[in-house]
Amino acid sequence: MASSKAYLEFVLEQLSDTDGINYRTMMGEFIIYCRSKVIGGIYDDRFLVKPAEAAKRLMPDAIYEIPYEGGNKMLLVEDIDNKEFLKEMIEAIADELPEPKKKKR
Repeated sequence: MASSKAYLEFVLEQLSDTDGINYRTMMGEFIIYCRSKVIGGIYDDRFLVKPAEAAKRLMPDAIYEIPYEGGNKMLLVEDIDNKEFLKEMIEAIADELPEPKKKKR
């Protein structure tokens, strides 16, 4: 089941206070970037983030879910209505992740 554009727009609105947010459509789902780093995505109208240490610390009771068949477990963001929390969490995840590798031309 593909995610809806309406849910994407809702999540992007909730992340509107966070700098460097971008997204990319991929096979009916949406990959979410912060400062050019993949921090998570929207899968079947669920906002899932990478299980970085910052995310696990800020969401100690988060449920692990699989975004798609064969995918790695990610953390389900349930407190989607709290913009301040989302900003703190997304920025902390982005700070923790390595810089993206430069593509060879």
